[in-house]
Amino acid sequence: MAAMPILKLYNTLTREKADFRPIDPQNVRMYVCGPTVYDFAHIGNARPIIVFDVLFRLLRHVYGESHVTYARNITDVDDKINARALRDYPGLPLNEAIRRVTEKTEKQFLDDAAVLGCLDPTVQPRATENIAEMIEIIEKLIAKGHAYEAEGEVLFDTTSMADYGQLSKRNLEEQQAGARVAVEAHKKNPGDFVLWKLSEEHEPGWESPWGRGRPGWHIECSAMSRHYLGEVFDIHGGGIDLIFPHHENEIAQSRCAHGTEVMANVWMHNGFLQVEGRKMSKSEGNFITIYELLHTETFGGRKWPGEVLRLAMLMTHYREPIDFSMKRLEEAEHLLSKWPVAGEAAGEPDPAVVAALADDLNTVAAIQALHALAQKASADSRYLGVFAASTALIGVVPKEIELDEAVVHEIDGRVRARLELLKAKNYAEADAIRADLLARGIQLKDGKDPETGERVTTWEVKRSQV
Repeated sequence: MAAMPILKLYNTLTREKADFRPIDPQNVRMYVCGPTVYDFAHIGNARPIIVFDVLFRLLRHVYGESHVTYARNITDVDDKINARALRDYPGLPLNEAIRRVTEKTEKQFLDDAAVLGCLDPTVQPRATENIAEMIEIIEKLIAKGHAYEAEGEVLFDTTSMADYGQLSKRNLEEQQAGARVAVEAHKKNPGDFVLWKLSEEHEPGWESPWGRGRPGWHIECSAMSRHYLGEVFDIHGGGIDLIFPHHENEIAQSRCAHGTEVMANVWMHNGFLQVEGRKMSKSEGNFITIYELLHTETFGGRKWPGEVLRLAMLMTHYREPIDFSMKRLEEAEHLLSKWPVAGEAAGEPDPAVVAALADDLNTVAAIQALHALAQKASADSRYLGVFAASTALIGVVPKEIELDEAVVHEIDGRVRARLELLKAKNYAEADAIRADLLARGIQLKDGKDPETGERVTTWEVKRSQV
């Protein structure tokens, strides 16, 4: 068995790529901010899900499946969710009402993640199940002079932490308060942020030492990460948009409550996502959910397989911005059409694939190595097991291509058009159709009708046209 390469990961905290040394190789711990299950997850949400699933797979490969703990939370404490729970289920206990509101969107998120090829995290804690832990941390912050009560809120005092802002590298004067609940003008400092906010009689809330209320956004992840991973753990991940204020404030809460130098040793962030060169937003008309891509013809007039969406994401390095486009999906689908269906993984993954991923998740280089291995496997079946083990590391498993009815109809039409061109002796255009279909993984086979002697053409999907 080949020696495992040392993982090198880029750390947003230090702005450097360095060797990864886990606190405990027997229990490597990673936390990733999950979705707010108010609505269906959009394609931007898919990027961190996929990126950190690849890291989860790599960590399991290096340290062993039983030696990695991956926590990805479900945020179900949100003012919009709370209001809907109160409105739709007034007679139920709050947590149960919230569960009723979010169960459909949470299930859809988990289904989407599975179709995108993501493994289940080790634990998926819900914010509503960790309110007691949030209250405990807030009590510690108040006792240590890092938080204060003011007009129905408990706020974190940013000036109480000498090195607040180390993750985002912002000066305190530059900070903007951020929370999913409104922050009024009674703060001691402009950058102070909400830990707990009292609820009005008509608003949902939980009992606390400061009265019935609800937590701010940032305290949720501090509580859940500590509960499942400890006060200091190995890796914290999420989208680049979370660096400030969310992750900055997580660090402040956790370090000040527990008296630690760090919250997590390595902070990793994936880059922004645009759709066809524009920022995704509902006002732009390009807001696309994962569900829509997988199950409807909203994007490009067709449905897209999960493995195509996943590969399209991984064709750009995780720290770089990505332009999610029709062209990118078509490129990913074309590449997949050239990879053989390998079946069960056998043996160790290809060292070149492992080495690429060990270099700060260089999925671009890993895919290049996989393509070279695909050529070998297509020519020699002895490589199929290694190819399968290697594709499993990035979670892209080539499958037999299943074409929907519209695509089959379109291919049949082009085959008939080619036959007419051949009858007219227009061989150049007929050859162009054959070449175009072959580029899409569709191989034509010409023959003769045994009764009439006329030319007939059949077609099949080929994966190994490398």
